[in-house]
Amino acid sequence: MSDADGSVEALVRCGIEATLRIEGALAPDVEVGVLVTDDDGIRKLSREYRGIDAPTDVLAFAMRDGVDADLNPEMLGDVVISTETAQRQADERGHPVEDEMGLLAVHATLHLLGYDHDDDSAGDLMEARQTAILAALKASDEWDACVAHGREVDRVVGRGE
Repeated sequence: MSDADGSVEALVRCGIEATLRIEGALAPDVEVGVLVTDDDGIRKLSREYRGIDAPTDVLAFAMRDGVDADLNPEMLGDVVISTETAQRQADERGHPVEDEMGLLAVHATLHLLGYDHDDDSAGDLMEARQTAILAALKASDEWDACVAHGREVDRVVGRGE
C-alpha cells in the first residue's frame, strides 16, 4: 500500500475527522498532522521518541500536553501510521487494509484527545470509544465513500486490480 498520491492519507483523515466530530472536538482551527510511512520510518521515530527500536503500527504525538501546550493551541498533534504493519495486521485479522487504516486513525486520534490504555480501566474506556466511533463511521456513507475514493485513485494510477 503506497501513498504517492495521498489516497491513504485521505483515508486516514476520514477516520481522524470522524473521531474529532463524534468526540466533539472538530473545529475549523483544529489541526492534525498525518505521516504515512513504512516500517523503517516508524521504527526510527519509535526509537527516537519511545526508546523502542522496533516498528509499530501507529504513533500519536499530542501537542496539547506538557509545558508548551499553549504554544500552538490549534495544533492537536501528529499521527504516524506504518502501511506495512497495517497491511500485516489486516491480513492477520482477516479484514481489508482500509479497515485497519481506519482503526489506526481512530485509535491515534483518541490518544491525541487524551485517551490512553495504560491500565485496564483506561484501556476499556478507550476501546469502547474506538469501537463506537468505528461502528458509527461504518454505519454512515462517509467511510464507504473514503474507501471507494482510495480504491479509484489506486486503480487510476495502476496500483489496483
